[in-house]
Amino acid sequence: MRPIITLGLGLVLAFSSAALSSSRPLTLQENPGAATFFLQTTPTPQPKDQSKVGSTDGIVAMGFFIVLIIIVPILLRRKSWMEI
Repeated sequence: MRPIITLGLGLVLAFSSAALSSSRPLTLQENPGAATFFLQTTPTPQPKDQSKVGSTDGIVAMGFFIVLIIIVPILLRRKSWMEI
């Protein structure tokens, strides 16, 4: 019974997450009243993207940080584990 409940909760979370994260944009033909509310008279300039294609500096730094979080406690507890 427990695996069925776990699987059911996992499916509910997956489907609700998919439903909330994907939305179809409105077009002018579907609801012109709401679309005219969001129309702008002047174009908004696009923000400049500061990321570089292929840059993995942040990913590598986060990887080292995660490894330190995992390895340092193991090295500190290693002596007490070897005594047992």
